[in-house]
Amino acid sequence: MAEQLSFHSSGSDRLPPQNIEAEEAILGGIMLDPEAIGRVSDSLIPEAFYISAHKDIYQAALRLHSQGKPTDLLSVTSWLTDHEILVRIGGRNKLATLVDRTVSAVNIDALAGLVMEKYLRRQLIKAGNEIVHLGYETETELPKILDQSQQKVFQLSNQSFGSNTEHNSTITIAAYKELDSGSPIYSTGLDELDNLMVGFEGGTLTIVAGRPSMGKSQISLQLALKMILLHDLPVAIFSLEMTKKQLEYRLWSLISVTNAYKHLGLTPLRSDRIRRHRAKFQPLADWEFTLIAKIVDIASELPLYMNDSRGITVSQIASECRQIKAKEGKLGLVVKDLSNGCS
Repeated sequence: MAEQLSFHSSGSDRLPPQNIEAEEAILGGIMLDPEAIGRVSDSLIPEAFYISAHKDIYQAALRLHSQGKPTDLLSVTSWLTDHEILVRIGGRNKLATLVDRTVSAVNIDALAGLVMEKYLRRQLIKAGNEIVHLGYETETELPKILDQSQQKVFQLSNQSFGSNTEHNSTITIAAYKELDSGSPIYSTGLDELDNLMVGFEGGTLTIVAGRPSMGKSQISLQLALKMILLHDLPVAIFSLEMTKKQLEYRLWSLISVTNAYKHLGLTPLRSDRIRRHRAKFQPLADWEFTLIAKIVDIASELPLYMNDSRGITVSQIASECRQIKAKEGKLGLVVKDLSNGCS
């Protein structure tokens, strides 16, 4: 017990990971070199600064940059003065000292990476403490505890910390830049459907609804295959209606009539043909087994994931998607096939 108390006491005396010199050099470089802010604005978040005054100065520079204004010493000083923050950060002398100590901004990218690393280490310590507390919440169901713990770790690995609330001046500049950046809206591959909805856009929810047995699962599977073939995007399907093997049989049938595989000379394969074989009504012929073997080779290479857990929750779906994205590097489309008339 004595060793344990000694460990906790020692740990509480340690300073959180930080690099004040790097923070100062970044701010000095931003005020010294007009191009410096553009090299770090997308990767370095204000919350990464350990010193609150440094965060205020960096936020001022970001605001000026988003408005197309210079981030030199005079401009930053003026902005902080107008917003009554100058005294809080240490006055003009503080800003002048940052510039005087900086020779150039040539290493600002590396310094920004260092500051972000220290920030993420602090967040790791914070997440670890929060996970410890979650472990003691015995009144909360274990699956929920595990999901919350996993979310904290995945957020760290994706460097997705910081507030998502932004001033509209930042949002409007980003939205305008997106017009020329080619940020895609992915076509569905079905012309008439694209005329109606243009295509799939990241972060949006699309509902395919209809009465039972109208083909919702089939159209969802077709859209999934289109995303893979047209845009090279991994897809995840969560089915609350059919099993993974039932979906797989339908996928084989779909592959057999897909234009992308016409050059392989595939013969159309009806999904009910497989059902008849399994029911021993009409066994598959040798040539059909040969055909299916070709299709299986194709299907096994697709970046497609299926889950048929009936009781899966939204948080569990999110957890599965995070794991797929970590494995593939991206995730294009998530299909949730329900049994109540929506897909």
